[in-house]
Amino acid sequence: MTYDAMHITKLLKDVRGGSPEAANQLMEAVYTDLRAIARRSFADERPDHTLQPTALVHEAWMRLFNGAEIDWRDRSHFFAIAGRQMRRILVDHGREVHARKRGCGLKVALNDNLHNMPAQGCEIGLVDDLLQRLHRLDPEAAKVVEMKFFAGLTDEEAASALGYSHSTVRRHWSFARAWLRRQITGTDCNGKN
Repeated sequence: MTYDAMHITKLLKDVRGGSPEAANQLMEAVYTDLRAIARRSFADERPDHTLQPTALVHEAWMRLFNGAEIDWRDRSHFFAIAGRQMRRILVDHGREVHARKRGCGLKVALNDNLHNMPAQGCEIGLVDDLLQRLHRLDPEAAKVVEMKFFAGLTDEEAASALGYSHSTVRRHWSFARAWLRRQITGTDCNGKN
């Protein structure tokens, strides 16, 4: 069955209202998209990673619906929050692995051509720390990074979720990508120190 954005929004409201049937329908409606977000999160991970996309989806689902109640606005808002939860899970997992193995944390990549790929050879814990610093510097840019980088939302979806225009999302994304690259590599976007 195909679910449009309006139907997903209705399901989210029904789930918040306590409907177990709506929760089952919602899981069916969004599971494929959640798996896609999770798979993108693992695109540059080592093949023997101990956390798998399916486990990431299920852990994020549990956190989304067994924690504080969220006033879901729409489909984009749901995927933005789900992506943020997946980021937190990966960061927590990466820090735990890094603490156990000292130096063998998760690796991710920030590709200029893709809106949803975390900079080459960078630990996800470092990205999270940098995102927190960026949030202090430019909260709007940090929110755009969360939506595009971790949730895999398009510019249009991020704009809808954040209530920004498409051009505002592009401007914040360009700034954030350049700032993150400088922080991670010590160079600007042209490779200069």
